Amino acid sequence: MSAHEPAGTRAVLAFGSNLGNRGETINDAMAEISLLHGVAMIGESSLYETVAVKLHGIDPDAPAYLNAAAIIETTLAPHALLAALNEIELRHGRVREERWGDRTLDIDVITYGSLELDDETLTLPHPRAWQRDFVLAPWLELDADATIPGRGRVDLLLASTDDTARRTRSESM
Repeated sequence: MSAHEPAGTRAVLAFGSNLGNRGETINDAMAEISLLHGVAMIGESSLYETVAVKLHGIDPDAPAYLNAAAIIETTLAPHALLAALNEIELRHGRVREERWGDRTLDIDVITYGSLELDDETLTLPHPRAWQRDFVLAPWLELDADATIPGRGRVDLLLASTDDTARRTRSESM
């Protein structure tokens, strides 16, 4: 936990990158998040390499992703947290041209405490996290007892997903 921020609501963030220096981008984004006013970094997962998932399904021809998860505590409201994360994505060259397209950086809010929310900008918990091993595997590394509100235990959900996430040894992939 950072020394400059109080405890708040625990949230889980998921990171993905398949363009540029993927590992450096994710690590830099985590460092930037830890410096946000109202945010304390609790834990950061290893990096996991996964095949790209597009609207039409798995795309083995697209650049592979690096993925990670982080657990934070925050005093920011959910939409304020999302706005701060979107700013970090933009600073790292995020362009939103194609839904589920290739990207330099994607940061999703997976859970925000036990809050359930669905509006035009944010759905909590993340609507597809429970189906994605590239979210569940890094999260489970950080919290063996993790659960997704309304969906169940992350370990059981991970056991029922595709097995594509592979932990990497290098942080500079």
